[in-house]
Amino acid sequence: MTMTKSVLIIYTGGTIGMVNDPATGALCPFDFEQIAKAVPEIREFGFSINSYTLPEIIDSSDLKPALWADLCQIILDKYDQYSGFVILHGTDTMAYSAAALSFMLNNLTKPVVFTGSQLPIGTIRTDGRENLIAALEIAAATIEGKAVVPEVCILFGAKLFRGNRTTKINAESFDAFQSFNYPPLAEIGIHIHYNYGAIDYTPRTEPIGAFTEMNTNIAILQLFPGIRPELIDAVIQTPGLRGLILETYGSGNAPTDRCFLEKIKEASQKGIIIYNVTQCQGGTVEMGRYETSRELLNYGVSSGYDITMEAAVCKMMYLLEKYRDANEIKKYLNSSIKGEITMNHIGF
Repeated sequence: MTMTKSVLIIYTGGTIGMVNDPATGALCPFDFEQIAKAVPEIREFGFSINSYTLPEIIDSSDLKPALWADLCQIILDKYDQYSGFVILHGTDTMAYSAAALSFMLNNLTKPVVFTGSQLPIGTIRTDGRENLIAALEIAAATIEGKAVVPEVCILFGAKLFRGNRTTKINAESFDAFQSFNYPPLAEIGIHIHYNYGAIDYTPRTEPIGAFTEMNTNIAILQLFPGIRPELIDAVIQTPGLRGLILETYGSGNAPTDRCFLEKIKEASQKGIIIYNVTQCQGGTVEMGRYETSRELLNYGVSSGYDITMEAAVCKMMYLLEKYRDANEIKKYLNSSIKGEITMNHIGF
């Protein structure tokens, strides 16, 4: 391992690296060297900074799970050479990527900081400059030779969030992300104030590793008043479907209509793993608290507690590929495996 601090910037694409094409007026990507020229301050850090640009940069709306595997492999290959990693990523699916890598990477002891911007880094009022500078500082930060934030996280605006607790909430604000059910890991002002009690300092004794296969045979069914049985049928009859995320009301409530419940029972009996996640951005699923969720519990539906939708999707993909036994998958769905749910909600 290198003795001096160093950070690797991995550029995947996104608004932070875009410029206006004079011919079309549309935003198009440019290479990272131009980002470094736009933010010369990063060369003033007392540590080395290198960059790696993906062979094919993408708009984050075109994200596919294969990118997550590529990012994991880059981190594994470069792990011993760097103190931390900064991933420049488009904002639209950044929360999915951060959640996915939090599950896929095992025994992480160094920061993996996702960041991006709402405006291209070359524009006058860009938020990308400050986001990049803060992300680099946090990725390199150590105490007594150990990383201050050994987690996958998202830095945006003036806050650093746990990656699998974060949701994009605004398409225009510079404070585009929020973590409703978990406190920030750090707040950035004149100084960076770390929330040490919120950071995962679980001892890691095994070497870094990754499980990079994800099973995409899942679906999301958002409930709404008047939802038609034909729509539910169309979802649960999807060929090869293995996991269903049920986006319910409030604290995990669903209709008590027998037709709806029979559809859920049918899906469960077919071996489809069903995960109950609330439509609310804050708060938690508490299955069994009301009659409207007790039936779901009886049909073997797992509770997502206070998990974000992004984390629920990635967790389901991860578990369905890693494990084959339904009971084992349900056990992990009902547990916090990477800090994605609040443990004190369990056992209501």
